[in-house]
Order: sequence, then structure tokens, then C-alpha cells
Amino acid sequence: MEIKYFNRDLEKFEIEKVYGDKAVRWLYESTPGKKLSKYLIKRPLSKFYGMAQESSLSHRKVAPFIKDFNIRIEEYLPEEGRDESDPYRSFNSFFIRRFRDGSRPFEANKALMPAFSEARYFGYESLDATKTIPVKGDLWGGKALLAHEKWGGVFQDGPCLLARLCPVDYHRFHFPDDGKILDHYRVPGVLHSVNPLALKSNPNIFSVNERQVTILETVNFGKLAYVEVGAICVGKIVQSRPMVGAFKRGEEKGYFLFGGSTVIVLGEPGKWKPDEVVIENTNKGIEVYQKLGTRIAEKI
Repeated sequence: MEIKYFNRDLEKFEIEKVYGDKAVRWLYESTPGKKLSKYLIKRPLSKFYGMAQESSLSHRKVAPFIKDFNIRIEEYLPEEGRDESDPYRSFNSFFIRRFRDGSRPFEANKALMPAFSEARYFGYESLDATKTIPVKGDLWGGKALLAHEKWGGVFQDGPCLLARLCPVDYHRFHFPDDGKILDHYRVPGVLHSVNPLALKSNPNIFSVNERQVTILETVNFGKLAYVEVGAICVGKIVQSRPMVGAFKRGEEKGYFLFGGSTVIVLGEPGKWKPDEVVIENTNKGIEVYQKLGTRIAEKI
């Protein structure tokens, strides 16, 4: 199964080079892998794996990873306290690298929503039970995803953006508009892979994986449910600031430690919609790769 996506920056289709491709296939497609997966998706394994990526020994993985995945390292800052000759002390510090100032400007037009992650996106004008890409089931009503009596119905049948972050991507996520935080809570769960190979085998992953939910009141797009979904070998979801008070468009919200994962943003019906490039490709089952801060949705 090749993973095809549309690179919006380069305006062409590309095939994703999957980190750990063979391991994911074995875990979700083979009989022994499926039997073992019920143990591997528990938190202790991912926590231990995350600790290993923090060790000094993991430093030796950085240079080969940059080469294998053609990462433009000149766009990123070295870890604080280190220089360009040896910028990262561990694989985890490389994984949560920051962009240099000015390298990812945020869309200035307040009627347009900027991409909150540098990732591969699906987008939906109205999330309901008829939607089957990339997963199907109760997730699309919002209630199973949010797992909260107060907020579950607020976003029913509203728009949705689903951003999949691969291990090769920038792993910090940002606020898409000015506003204030109304609520924040954690939903316990397991830690399946969020790779499309895994989603094909287990379509309910987003509603059973561990996640953190923040309810935002934004100036231009109404209320948003901002959901960070944990995944196998993601050591931790870290919020970069207290989840209370006001925030600004483009401000860093948080980051994932090692592993690929997902950010899902739900909206109220009739407030905004993903732009046509995202909708057109989503309808074909193709993700759109967006740079952080670039136009991804528009106010209605």
C-alpha cells in the first residue's frame, strides 16, 4: 500500500517514504503482529521507547535520519545551548526542533485559517456518519472523539481538519487564530499507530487512542475543539504553556515527543470550511501536505 499525497508547496503528487514501514505492516497485517499489538499499544512501551530517544546514545541516529529523509536542516534552529556543528544532543531534541524565525510566516488575512501543523491534511465541510476517509464510525459525530457530555454535541456535523504528522515532520503545533481557552482535559486510551496502514486495519483508532482536548473560543472561527492524539512510541504530548487564558494566532501550543501523531480540529456548523484544494483531494482519499502557517480553511 503506497501512501500518495499532494504537496501543496510544490504543487505535485508524491509518495510518502514511511519511517518504520516494515514494522507497522508486521504489527497490523500479520497474525503474530496482531496478537502482540494488544501489549505494544500500552503506555509503558511508548514511555520506555521515548526515554531511549532522549539518551545520548540516540544522538548517532540524527545525521542518517536527516540524510535518508532529505530534511532541510538549515530551516531549523539548533537545540538551545548548542551550535550548528553539533546541533542536537539526542534524537528527541532533534525531533522537537524549532523553525528559525521568519521561516514559516502565518497567514495574515483574518478570514483565512492557517495550517496549525506542518502535516498531511484531510478536510471536511461537515463531519457526519457518511464520511469514511480515513476512518469511519462514531468519531465523525465528534462525541466519541471528545468523550465529554458538555462539548460532544457542540461540534456535531461541523467542519473538520485532520492533520497527520509523520516522524519526519516538525512536531510542534500552534494556535490557528486569536482567542481564549474555555476548557482542557485528557481522555485516557491506548497508543495505536496513526499511520494509514494501521488505520486501514483498525478504523476506530482516533476514538480509542489517548488524547488531549482543548476547547477554544476564537475571534474569527467560533469555537474549536483542538485534539492532540497520541500514538505508539510517542513518549508524551506536551503543552508549551498553561491551558488557560488568551492566545495569539501562530503562538506555539505544544509538541509531541518521538513518534508520528495527529492533530484534529473540529468546528461549529456554518462557521468555516476547509479550502477547495483540501476538500477536492480529501474527496479522492488523498492527503494534502501543508506548510505550517499557510492557508488551509476559510471563514463562511
